[in-house]
Order: sequence, then C-alpha cells, then structure tokens
Amino acid sequence: MDPLGAPSKFVDIDTLPGWTDVYEAKQLDSHPNPVEKAQVDVRSPFPYRKDINEKIILWKGDVALLNCTAIVNTSNESLTDKNPVSESVFMHAGPDLRDELQKLKGCRTVEAKLTKGFNLAARFIIHTVGPKYKSRYRTAAESSLYSCYRNVLQLAKEQAMCSVGFCVINSLKRCYPLEDATHIALRTVRRFLEIHGETLEKVVFAVSELEEATYQKLLPLYFPRSLEEEIQSLPYLPADIGNAEGEPVVPERQIRITEKPGVPDDASDEEGLEADLSFIGSHAFARMEGDVDKQRRLILQGQLSEAALQKQHQRNYNRWLCQARAEDLSDIASLKALYQTGMDNFGRTVMVVVGRNIPVTLIDMEKALLYFIHVMDHIAVKEYVLVYFHTLTNDYNQLDSNFLKKLYDVVDAKYKRNLKALYFVHPTFRSKVSAWFFTTFTVSGLKDKIHYVESLQQLFTAIPPEQIDLPPFVLEYDARENGPYYSSYPPSPDL
Repeated sequence: MDPLGAPSKFVDIDTLPGWTDVYEAKQLDSHPNPVEKAQVDVRSPFPYRKDINEKIILWKGDVALLNCTAIVNTSNESLTDKNPVSESVFMHAGPDLRDELQKLKGCRTVEAKLTKGFNLAARFIIHTVGPKYKSRYRTAAESSLYSCYRNVLQLAKEQAMCSVGFCVINSLKRCYPLEDATHIALRTVRRFLEIHGETLEKVVFAVSELEEATYQKLLPLYFPRSLEEEIQSLPYLPADIGNAEGEPVVPERQIRITEKPGVPDDASDEEGLEADLSFIGSHAFARMEGDVDKQRRLILQGQLSEAALQKQHQRNYNRWLCQARAEDLSDIASLKALYQTGMDNFGRTVMVVVGRNIPVTLIDMEKALLYFIHVMDHIAVKEYVLVYFHTLTNDYNQLDSNFLKKLYDVVDAKYKRNLKALYFVHPTFRSKVSAWFFTTFTVSGLKDKIHYVESLQQLFTAIPPEQIDLPPFVLEYDARENGPYYSSYPPSPDL
C-alpha cells in the first residue's frame, strides 16, 4: 500500500486518453500511396464505428499497474514463466498470488484462468498461455493465439467485467512475429466488441516501447477513426481477416458437399461414367503433398518448382527473424551503424549504414546480420532507400563478400523488391571495383540500383539535408574534400 499522501503507482484507466482522443484521424503516414476517390464507395470489413473506438485505449506502460476490472497475464503452462509481464504482475500482486496459482494446477495453451488481483489495483487477473510459433505450423499458431484473446474476452463477459487490460500475449520467448500477432489481437477484439460490445466499457492495450509503433500502425486498420481513415486503411488489410468472430480461416478445412465429389459443378450428367472417372485424382485428397525426402532431393537437383523454393526460403527467413527478436542485440545497436532517418524526394524511407562504425574484426557478424533483420523487417514492407557512408573506412571496416552474399540470400524478397536505390557515399576506386564484381558475378538485380555519390551536395539532390542525420565526421570530411554545402544548390529528381 502506498504511504499516506504519496501518489499511487497505479493508473486509473478513466484518466487515460482513448484511441480517438490521442491519435487524430489523418492519412496513414506508414502507407504513402493515396487512395483514389473512386474507392470511397467500397467499405472496409472493419467500418468506422465511433461507439467501438471509444472503448479502445492504447497505453505504453506496465499492464500490472492498470486500475481496471481485470488485467491479462501471459505465462507458460505451469504459470511460472519469468517474462517481464509475469514478473511485474507477481511483484505487485504479492506472495498470495503464487499460493493461489498452485491451486490451478497449471494452464494449457489457449486456456484462460481467473485469480484474484490481491495487491493489484485490478480486481482480477486472467492468466493465459500463448502458442509457440513455428513457421511450418503457422496455421495452428494463428488459431491458438486467436483462442487466447477470445477466451479472455469470453471469461470477462461471463464474469460481467467492465474493463480488461491486455498485455501483448505473444512473448518473445515464444517467437511469435509481433506484427502477425497484432493483427490477430486487434481483429479478435474488434469482432468481439461488434457482437458483445454492451458487455465491456473499456479495453486497454498495454504495450512496451518496442510494441507501441506496431500497434499505432495497425490499429487504424481495425478501428478507423473516420470514414476517410477507413478508406485509406482498406488496401492494407491482410488477405485473411478471419470469419465473423475474427477466427483465422483455413480454406483447406472448409467442407463443401457436392452431389458428385470430385466432379466439377458444371459437368453434365449426360457425360456419364467417363466424366466421373476423368476427374479422379483432381480432388483435395488426391492432391496431398508427396514425400518430404523426395522434395529435398529435388531441391538439391534444382528440380523443385519456384513456388516451393520461395516457400522454403520464407520459412528460413522466419527462423532468422524469430531469432533476431529473441536475441539480445544491444551491443550491436550501440555501434550506431544502422539507423532510420527521414524521407527522400519521393517520400521513401531513408536507412543509413555507417561503414566506419562497423568493426568487422571485433564483433560477432552473425549478430550483426540478426540486427539488420530486426531493424529492417518492418521497414522493407514498403519502398525504401539505403545510404551507405564509406567515408574514412579502413580494412577493419570492410564487409566480407561472403557475409554480404549470405545477407542477400537470407533476407526476404521484400527487401530486394522494395529497395529502390543504394547511395554509395564517398567511394574509393577499390570499393567501386569490389562493388562491381559483387553485383556482376555474385548477386543479381542490385547493380542498377547503386549510385556512387562523391559529395554531400550530390546526395542532397535526392535526399533533402533536413531529412538525413549525418555523422559529424562525414560532414567534416566532405567539407574538407568538397567544400561547404550551400542550401541554394538546385535539387534534381534523378541522381
């Protein structure tokens, strides 16, 4: 209990601004393509509903500190997980919580179990266990995560709760991609409020600093704050938006009964037995996947289809991404060798790589690769440009061609598709030759995107100076070699 007269550490949700109040409805900054007026007549499957939006709160903070009817604790099957959410809940609730959890005898994945809040401001704690994510079992993971959110909401409804504070149920330990999980969380809550909105007054999404940007980006898709925002969000909804309750839809599991299984609907009865037999082997049962070992042999022999190769590559990338999100990469981040800055003349995100800040011989390059994936995964979903400062690099900063080839092979196709330009600033003759060999004989599709930039004046014709954060040593070097930059230099759209 707080000392007499001391401010409470707990947060009353009635004092928190709502989703509509804090974030004014405006065109989505994360989606640069404008929506034509002709599309206004097309409504989103998640239409603008002011009454629902008023129930939603996005709050950056510790869910254990919320003063609401119930908060959600994400844990493991034995309810002893040591993730940050659980540890905070246990610390603030006090020792009585552990005693009560022992009586529950664990909690299976997707279940929702209720305990008292004890020393928390919240009256109750709803405990749930999210799924472990593996890309090969993605469908099962999606269904399980949906069930977690749905079961929590159903329990809140059954207990006549007024408000629920959600943590992000998918923990880093369970390797669930944050953006995929956020889609499921938001659409499940949205669909529940559409059907049972009268039972809940407030739903709070309590997020960390790392999670906040993803929630801000995706909330307008499911909770648009105006008709304009609804229309702007429509093109960015995922292909699978679930059924009427938000549950993931698996086409392969949809049962369709026909009079003659295996025969198309437009096949006439007059074609007789010949028509019936002609389609044997074309139905779902006969199209079951073949021998996995045979597929692996075909990959080695170069005979597997392009689609199968892409699917395998995506699974491999997802493993790297999962590891990147779980690994402690703070030592690589502290180098400040890769960071996001502003926009170029075409409104594309600018990413900066500082060659001098990469001590190749002193760091774990696999962690550097993980950090690149961790930072770039959400950037590469839309068009972007890279600015590489080769300024004052030496032999200790030279990235090995084998590492660059591995990076190019590992990253998802969106990285290559959405990279529109690579500005190579202050190149040397040696670096130009190395880059030419690498883009000519090692990788494809990159050579035409490289622009060699001899001075910052040249760079500023493509990226306004106020849109890029320059390391001081780069400015000093350029001023010494090329003279100071003058803002009157005429901009040019093509470099």
